[in-house]
Amino acid sequence: MDKQIRQRVSLFNPIHFLALGFGSGLAPKAPGTFGTIAALPLVVLLSLYSSLSVYLLITILASIVGIWICGKTADDMQVHDDSSIVWDEVAGMLITMFAVPLSWQSLLLGFVLFRVFDILKPWPISYLDKHVHGGFGIMIDDVLAGLFACLVLHLGFYFFSS
Repeated sequence: MDKQIRQRVSLFNPIHFLALGFGSGLAPKAPGTFGTIAALPLVVLLSLYSSLSVYLLITILASIVGIWICGKTADDMQVHDDSSIVWDEVAGMLITMFAVPLSWQSLLLGFVLFRVFDILKPWPISYLDKHVHGGFGIMIDDVLAGLFACLVLHLGFYFFSS
């Protein structure tokens, strides 16, 4: 993020703090990866200490409110989808791990799958990434990447667990 853009956001602003993934989006390299890593403690806490319905509710809220959080921060930055905005990765990782049995192996596999889908952007993710703008545009590609990764995880558990 260049200096002019950095001056338009503040980690003391709760909207910016969330959009920047609790500050992880300010990493000088691979901010999306760091945003995904920042989501892992939230995934673990929700998986261990909440019901599936609470996990789902928080994931839906994170995704819907994320449209506004990311859109507002992008407007404040005056940049459509700056790489430092990583709340979409947080929501995407929550989606990825929905109803997945929690272990370090499933977290690692979920992390890798989500990052692969987020980076490679297979169709229709790539189409939406290029053609949908605003907060919804920032969020939708990561929501779909999370859904794809979640589906692959569940299929893997179905076919490969004994």
